[in-house]
Amino acid sequence: MDQGNTAFILFAAALVLLMTPGLAFFYGGLVKAKSVISMMMMSFGAIGLIGVLWVLFGYSIAFPAAEGLSPLFAIDPSAMGLSSLLEVPEDAAYPPLAFAAFQATFAIITVALVSGAIADRAKFGSWMIFAGIWATVVYFPVASWVFNFGLADDGSFAYGGWTTYGLQETFGLGVIDFAGGTAVHITAGAAALALALVLGRRVGFGKGAHVPHNPPFVLLGAGLLWFGWFGFNAGSELAADGVAALAVVNTIAAPAAALLAWLVVEKIRDGKPTSVGAASGAVAGLVAITPACASLDPVWAIVLGVIAGAVCAIAIDLKFKLGLDDSLDVVGIHLVGGLIGTLYLGFFANGTGLFLGGDGTQLLVQAIAAFAIMAYSFVGALVIGFIIHKTIGFRVKDEDEIAGLDTVSHGEAGYVLEDTRV
Repeated sequence: MDQGNTAFILFAAALVLLMTPGLAFFYGGLVKAKSVISMMMMSFGAIGLIGVLWVLFGYSIAFPAAEGLSPLFAIDPSAMGLSSLLEVPEDAAYPPLAFAAFQATFAIITVALVSGAIADRAKFGSWMIFAGIWATVVYFPVASWVFNFGLADDGSFAYGGWTTYGLQETFGLGVIDFAGGTAVHITAGAAALALALVLGRRVGFGKGAHVPHNPPFVLLGAGLLWFGWFGFNAGSELAADGVAALAVVNTIAAPAAALLAWLVVEKIRDGKPTSVGAASGAVAGLVAITPACASLDPVWAIVLGVIAGAVCAIAIDLKFKLGLDDSLDVVGIHLVGGLIGTLYLGFFANGTGLFLGGDGTQLLVQAIAAFAIMAYSFVGALVIGFIIHKTIGFRVKDEDEIAGLDTVSHGEAGYVLEDTRV
């Protein structure tokens, strides 16, 4: 067992876990002051719920150790509870539990991302029920399709999900999704779109009606997300090697370029670049580079960042024209950014991209995986969200929304400006 790589994976898992509190700050700063606790609790609730579900059965769905092509939804009873992973095989490069821990943090952040679309108007209990069901029937299987693959001694695929093994068997190439452009961002973005439709628009929805109450929180959250994203991307190599180093460099280059591109769009469109725009641009670049971080030269990563930053900055304004209240732009950043990063590989992936030696096959398989997973997540979230909304209710009363959710849902205030105790 390689202790250096084991330490690398464990540290990467800690970095990715930090992303969810970072997301809480990012989202919390974007909502109104009287709903900041409610917004942040949706992320922390995801940590608690998904962390437990992952140990109990999530890992066994996402990583069934089956020979041949793993089915669309499978569960490995022997892996439930993770007790079977306690023993480390003699030839293992790292403990199986290290990998399970690393992948647990992916499940947590993916679920938490969805919450941004329903900010200011969702019941906390209903959100938790949705999160548990959606993770079980959507994220865990999708993680298996994308991440659960293994290699035979000759280097060929021995088993795997349909986006890797299945597409390779059919087209000769599997999808490239190094760290989760499809499994994390497209999945979360599509679910966010569905929930925004189910819950409807906030009271007084319109451009300029809901402004971020705390831009410093947004910048802090973006910084923590960026820091944790090095574990997200480089850690997906599962080894401290040259590929991980390339992922780190690209995780610097693409978000930096996207940040600048977003600010340029803001300057042209609104006359002033904003701090929230800088933070949003960086996140858009991080989303886009996630699937591509190990398959692009750094210059092409910069180009990807520019495209993602500019397109996502334009995309978030479409919600006002379409009347879609995606509160914190999960669709405009994560769904759009995830699609850009995933499809970009079809053109510029080293060796297989259309413009770098390929023949268009890589673009085809990228598109098949991206749009199939988007459709699956959207339909799944729409059905789950609709059932919850029509039974126990998903949305708070209008008067509670106007007053703010913190005291109504949690009995707390985000900002206590004076001590009222006697």
